[in-house]
Amino acid sequence: MTYEAFREAVRSALSEHCNGLTWSQLRDQYKLPYERACPTWTRQLEEEIGLRREKGEGRALVWRLYS
Repeated sequence: MTYEAFREAVRSALSEHCNGLTWSQLRDQYKLPYERACPTWTRQLEEEIGLRREKGEGRALVWRLYS
């Protein structure tokens, strides 16, 4: 999967879920091929699509879009 395909998959998924999703939910529901999100790509998503990761329940981070 290229970065561009990853970016569009994350953007599309988070657009449908205004309350956000955890990485595990994103990966499992949208069949993303990575066990963990690449830190470099995650930083790019923060700059390019307004991704924000906020503390959720327990140790989970909730991914949301802010523009």
